[in-house]
Amino acid sequence: MPLSGEAIRTMNYVDDISVTLRRILAVLPSLTDDERQRVSDHIKQSQPSYESVINAVASKK
Repeated sequence: MPLSGEAIRTMNYVDDISVTLRRILAVLPSLTDDERQRVSDHIKQSQPSYESVINAVASKK
């Protein structure tokens, strides 16, 4: 069964997120310990979180 346009767009969003995460990983070695901690805290407080999106995708609603 072919994917809908909306499903394809959503998968493209996931690809965009992956690019962003690779950029974050590339920068991390240049940050100080304090900066890394602040980035970590910021990621943890971000909403919606990656985990909440995974849970929404996995739910059968």
